Amino acid sequence: MEYDAFDAGIEPGGLRSRDDIRLLVCYLLKSVDAPMTAQMLNDAMQEDGLANYFEIGQAIEELLKTGNITTDIADGEEVISVTPRGREAAELLQTSLPKTVREKAVNSAIRLMTRAKIERENQIEVQSEEDGGYTITFTLFDRGTVLMKLSVYVVDSLQLEQVKKNFIDDPVKVYSTIITSLTV
Repeated sequence: MEYDAFDAGIEPGGLRSRDDIRLLVCYLLKSVDAPMTAQMLNDAMQEDGLANYFEIGQAIEELLKTGNITTDIADGEEVISVTPRGREAAELLQTSLPKTVREKAVNSAIRLMTRAKIERENQIEVQSEEDGGYTITFTLFDRGTVLMKLSVYVVDSLQLEQVKKNFIDDPVKVYSTIITSLTV
């Protein structure tokens, strides 16, 4: 196997072949069966050190030129989808990619897509306070209905980021915990 890709940031077992990186892009889009932004593709492939950032960008450009993937606009963002040609190539050649690489990339992509969906469907508003702290307001929606609107004061930006992260990681858990506390 000839290695022709930059390997900076690549973990052992990651991809060092440009062909493999292009194949993983198509495989990933085929497997999640949903359009993704270029940033999501990049993040999914870099999270476990599967491919180099610059190589992923180049792979996306080449796949667009060859008609294996296409771009569109969804929710105001440019997203990438696999074409029938790219899907066919991914199905034919997917076994040439290590199973662990395929699994890591797909799992990472699903996590990122789930997080993006949660961020789109729920609202977080931050207001700076005069004393240097912040008031953060979380609004949890279910099919357009507000299930919960919660405002919390935090003392600094570190606590603010941690509280936001924990809410986005599992907003239903936050809601359930509050409901349970109030009803038991």
